[in-house]
Amino acid sequence: MSDVFMNTYKRLPVIFAKGKGAWLTDINGRKYLDFTSGIAVNCLGHAYPPLVKAISEQAAKLCHACNYFQSDTSAAFAEKLVAACAGAGMKKAFLANSGAEANEGACKIARKYSLSKHGKGRHSIVTLRGSFHGRTITTLSATGQDQFHKDFGPFTEGFIYVDGGDIEALDRALDKNTVAGLLIEAIQGESGVRPRSQDYLDAAARLCAERDILLMLDEVQTGMGRTGAFLACEGYGLKPDVVTLAKGLAGGLPAGAVLAGEKAAEVLQVGDHGSTFGGNPVAAAAGLAVLDTVAKPAFLSEIARKGEKMREIISSWNHPAISEIRGKGMMIGVDIGIEAWPVLEAAIKLAQAPLAQPGLLLLSAGKQTLRLLPPYTISDSELEQGLEIALDILKNMQ
Repeated sequence: MSDVFMNTYKRLPVIFAKGKGAWLTDINGRKYLDFTSGIAVNCLGHAYPPLVKAISEQAAKLCHACNYFQSDTSAAFAEKLVAACAGAGMKKAFLANSGAEANEGACKIARKYSLSKHGKGRHSIVTLRGSFHGRTITTLSATGQDQFHKDFGPFTEGFIYVDGGDIEALDRALDKNTVAGLLIEAIQGESGVRPRSQDYLDAAARLCAERDILLMLDEVQTGMGRTGAFLACEGYGLKPDVVTLAKGLAGGLPAGAVLAGEKAAEVLQVGDHGSTFGGNPVAAAAGLAVLDTVAKPAFLSEIARKGEKMREIISSWNHPAISEIRGKGMMIGVDIGIEAWPVLEAAIKLAQAPLAQPGLLLLSAGKQTLRLLPPYTISDSELEQGLEIALDILKNMQ
């Protein structure tokens, strides 16, 4: 393991060299079944042929052009992305290069909209405890988890946290005289894959509409088909004012986006916002390849089917340590009653034992929750194989 990196990550003991499909191979040739997708980034798996082709061909034509101009590829990508999100009411897009950057853009839209429409003093943004919106100073301010705040204050002011699921608390927090926006995840990924109820999200949409507060859905992890709908908000019947995307947007390359519906589509004007790498032609070409695959009803149905298959298999284990299975589509959290990190370590070490067998890549989300985010292209037999490995590890750790 290289020691030149800053010590910012708790890393597992493996260095990867290549990948194909749902498998990664380390520098020693050992293989690992990937149930992480790079935290929902490699949504189509590794070395997906249409993605590789799109990236290679674009790199040979044009890698970058500054945003004084449009490139044909970024324009095509933006148009196709807005069309894919039209069911959620989206009209226009701003292309960024990360989820944090997308969420920063959403916050700016909310504040400018409110200032232009209602005047000063109405700039606060409400988020939920347990949320995760990024690691910049402002998106850390939006993130409702104290563990990420330690040592980095003072933060951007104007963020208010409420408990998810408490409609009365949300009603109190959404003050029409002081609040510009509500930034919310339909399913909180980083705090344990915790879906919000239909009633709660319906109430959030109603309260925002009544008070002219922008409803902003952070779909950085839940978007691009992860829950079995192209956007998670579509699965709940919501049409938010703003949606943010990243992670799986370009299938493995850095890309983010802020999309806006009718109310917010014209808020940002020349000079209000920008991103040097936003709309990068190579990332846009990758994004087009992802959209060409994912934004189809039959493909989304397959994601939903595979997710249901995973939940059925896990439920059939009847393992005494498993207390709850949560999530939608291929975004699943499993409470296991023991520390999750040793399970991740054990799954890696399977491939490194003297009698080596395939390893398994898992994620944690909270101290005792396993998070499963396999690539959409994984086969049924590979899903079964990975879940069998996970069960064996849990049995051996009791």
